Amino acid sequence: QVQLVESGGGLVQAGGSLRLSCAASTRTFNKYAMGWFRQAPGKEREFVAAISQSGGGIFYSDSVKGRFTISRDNAKNTVYLQMNTLKPEDTAVYSCAAGYRGQYMGSPDSWDYWGQGTQVTVSS
Repeated sequence: QVQLVESGGGLVQAGGSLRLSCAASTRTFNKYAMGWFRQAPGKEREFVAAISQSGGGIFYSDSVKGRFTISRDNAKNTVYLQMNTLKPEDTAVYSCAAGYRGQYMGSPDSWDYWGQGTQVTVSS
């Protein structure tokens, strides 16, 4: 079992930046690929980014590519999401995920463990 706790959300103006963190409670963090998803009100959960166990493989959705950066620190059992040039349409609850089962990465059903999420609100 892996517990995930996100932090770093908040209210920011359009064009601003936020850095989200997700701390994992596992001794084998370096064995898990990690992902970030987001869910806006009335919408389905959407894939944002993912990173492989070593950090050598990184994937982004087209909607955030060039603005967001995913990274990880295996010594700290933490994955990060640096979000720059934020837009009002980035407003959502952001959740991290672990335990990718090797199917379609963009599907929430492909991930086993989830955090409770952190709210990001971008004002125009």
